[in-house]
Amino acid sequence: MPKPENEPAREYRAVSDLELDGDIIAALQAGLPSVAEHTVAAIIVEVPSYTGALTGTMGHNIENAVRMALAVFLRLAARSKHSDPGSPLAPALDAAYELGRGEARNGRTMDALLSAYRVGARVAWRELSTTAVAGGLPAPTMAKFAELVFEYIDSLSASSASGHTDELATSGRVRQRYLDRLGKDLLTGAAIEKLVASAERADWTPPDTLTAVALPVEQVRTVMVGLPNTTLQLVEDLPGVDAADTVAVLLVPDLGGSDRPRLLHALDGHDAIVGPARVWTDVLTSYRRVLRGRALPRSTDATVLDTDARLAELVLGADADALADLRHQVLAPLATLRPNTAERLAETLRAWLLHQGNRDNVAAALFVHPQTVRYRMGQLRDLYGERLDDPQTILELTVALALPAE
Repeated sequence: MPKPENEPAREYRAVSDLELDGDIIAALQAGLPSVAEHTVAAIIVEVPSYTGALTGTMGHNIENAVRMALAVFLRLAARSKHSDPGSPLAPALDAAYELGRGEARNGRTMDALLSAYRVGARVAWRELSTTAVAGGLPAPTMAKFAELVFEYIDSLSASSASGHTDELATSGRVRQRYLDRLGKDLLTGAAIEKLVASAERADWTPPDTLTAVALPVEQVRTVMVGLPNTTLQLVEDLPGVDAADTVAVLLVPDLGGSDRPRLLHALDGHDAIVGPARVWTDVLTSYRRVLRGRALPRSTDATVLDTDARLAELVLGADADALADLRHQVLAPLATLRPNTAERLAETLRAWLLHQGNRDNVAAALFVHPQTVRYRMGQLRDLYGERLDDPQTILELTVALALPAE
């Protein structure tokens, strides 16, 4: 990753009139190990985010980093106004930048890092100034020295902030790519081993179940407010969806079974189609259900289509051509009748099947007199004969007439 350009001009304003003699510089350099040790100890005590984090090898490495930063500072402080204007800060700024990136990777905020810089600046100045005073540094030079210390800390913290921001942006983009890849693997039926590997790469903890939800892209943001933050979002290259469709698919974790009403409530008021909850590695079957659900007629008083409540329609519509052929085959005895008569008899036969032959219930459903039902069923028995008592014929008629003809 490219690092920010190091601009040394500001740092040199403080040092332009600062001159430290060799004895003071030597004394400051001799105290660097102690200053580094005390700085790390103070950070551990005063910044809660670092409690327990700077022990062992990591603490030793941080001590070395602090010592290196202080050594660079002393090289800067040792420069006279006649020195080469080249920047000695680049190594320290680069190290601070990488420190910021590392903090972001470890999940610590920039607030914690800035607090650490403030503590470090205070401890370092206290010990460096004590050494400088003991070496007889005049008060005007001491003021310049203080200015240099705190401008140096400002430069380091700014470089760390840049690294922290860059790492978050980069890791966020990389993780999102991994999450997108995981979603695509789930919707294309990848092998379980590949799904597990994709989940690990994306740092995504697999839930027990996933539920597929389709809805317009522009509604995703508002819906996500009420859904788990581990919900996977897919908006491009959806299998089985035309590229011109502005549809998104959400894969929602662990809102099945008794928790399904929570999911439906979160989607209320949105144009969503909800599939069944499935074991997370088998969410492809939930997605396929959602795709079939897109072909179902929608009621005017409900925006959410719950496929669990429309299973009969989904089953009967799974092979529309086969259903049409079945209707044509089992209703063949009505083909010789006038269309209006055939339609009335088919409607009566459907109600007779659904109400298990109860004449009064059939009449109520059709808004006709029971005698009318008796007359029509007589016509149907003339047309079908003994087939109306055949279980196979009853099964075929029930399936063919389960839904009203379009």
